[in-house]
Amino acid sequence: MLSGRRLDLLDPSPLDVEMEDIAHGLARVARWNGQTMGAHIFSVAQHCLLVEIIARQRSRLDRQGRLTVLLHDAPEYVIGDMISPFKAVIGDSYKAVEARLMAAIHLRFGLPPVPSESLRNLIKAADRSAAFFEATRLAGFEVAEARKFFGRPTALSTALERDYLTPWSASIAEKRFRDRLESLVKT
Repeated sequence: MLSGRRLDLLDPSPLDVEMEDIAHGLARVARWNGQTMGAHIFSVAQHCLLVEIIARQRSRLDRQGRLTVLLHDAPEYVIGDMISPFKAVIGDSYKAVEARLMAAIHLRFGLPPVPSESLRNLIKAADRSAAFFEATRLAGFEVAEARKFFGRPTALSTALERDYLTPWSASIAEKRFRDRLESLVKT
């Protein structure tokens, strides 16, 4: 990692997880394999911020809940973002590595290694809602096609759509993600 930490993918330690590495990596990982409109990639960092906003609209969350939602794709700072059909092909090996990384990340930030089922369900719903907007606004999906894959989304204000569905540069995505992460860790 750029921080100088060496993260063992097979046995990750929370002591080797740094917020700067997460923010830096997620800001440079493209959602939709980079197949999105705009001058910049739509990064996983930007996606995580969008999912957190949607989750907060759907449910009242405490600091730990908001932090868990923000970090829902954090392992991708190391292993990248793979489209769901490819994850299914790889199967359990990928899921095991991802789960170990997620547990280390959660422990690093004082979270339970595995979130509650209700929080996991909220994250999944908010993630699907964000995917709907990303698919229709950035990845060329028709609304009917996106509804088939992702369901009906939670409504977003025009201002939130304009801000969070316009791809940011990597430096802006990194800063905004890091700032939000720091604010939740300090609270």
